[in-house]
Amino acid sequence: MGDVLSQNEIDNLLSALSNGEFNPDESDEAEEKQVKDYDFARPSKFSKEHLRTLVFIFEHYARLLSTHLPVYLRKNVQVEVMHSEAATYQEFSNSLSNPVLLGVVNFAPLEGNIIIELATGLGYAIVDRMLGGDGQPLEKSREFTEIELTIIERIMVVCTNLLVEPWQGVQQLEPMLERIETNSQFAQFVTPSEMTSIITMNIKVGNVEGLMNVCIPYNVLEPVIDKVNTKFWYSTAQVKDDGEYRVVLEDLLQKAQIPVRAIMGRSAISVNDFIHLQPGDIIKVGTKLEDELDVYVGNLKKFSAIPGAYEDSYAVKIKTIYREE
Repeated sequence: MGDVLSQNEIDNLLSALSNGEFNPDESDEAEEKQVKDYDFARPSKFSKEHLRTLVFIFEHYARLLSTHLPVYLRKNVQVEVMHSEAATYQEFSNSLSNPVLLGVVNFAPLEGNIIIELATGLGYAIVDRMLGGDGQPLEKSREFTEIELTIIERIMVVCTNLLVEPWQGVQQLEPMLERIETNSQFAQFVTPSEMTSIITMNIKVGNVEGLMNVCIPYNVLEPVIDKVNTKFWYSTAQVKDDGEYRVVLEDLLQKAQIPVRAIMGRSAISVNDFIHLQPGDIIKVGTKLEDELDVYVGNLKKFSAIPGAYEDSYAVKIKTIYREE
């Protein structure tokens, strides 16, 4: 049973209705909830956790693309992950137009292929940049020539190889670009009813923007689907950072060369004396024979030492260590 209104509430409601401040039709529309149909014959196999993890993985992938593609295109490249969603492969293929750029990638050692769709406008801009142009897309879309597809294939191979690092926490991959399709009718790689995850990224090459869609069928990820969750992904990344990365970093630091210099003494002379210096002239410094020398590592004073010789070379012997902790 609904709540009973008081007489004062009834009067306020009638007053608002007569003044036009309250419209009962608008109230019903505002309270109406949007309901999405659920197809029990084709249930979604990708949970929100799976889609969220895929966004994290491809955000890493987007950063790699932003770093590596400018080397080939000689222009600033910005890549941003827009969203991820679950859809059937038929829904994905129906959204494709002709001509289209579809990179068929073997996701070895996982069985099956994934699809990388690149906007045709970006394809034309990439070809223009690779051939020395400003990177402008065509005003009217047309079929790609064999030479243009060969040029685009080089960039697609780079994009394919960059998939290895973001997926290391889930599966060690050896992806390989098998071919590029330009006709959506020949893009039937899985059954139309197969569920897929579609990750959409926005790529900006100079002033040209376009979308890149990565379509991953469920049967490809099924063997490692339990690892596609944020808890496992973050735990793997943490272990990697605390282990291998630290060892590699320490090894590189130990091999780094740093300048070390011992200051024998300091003095100040006039410019006139400096101009007229001759061989045999003596410059008096402010260091006595028994004084220790200052030893600098880079620009930091780290040691004091006494001068001497070792075999046929001058040397210093460390006496004091200066610690600035």
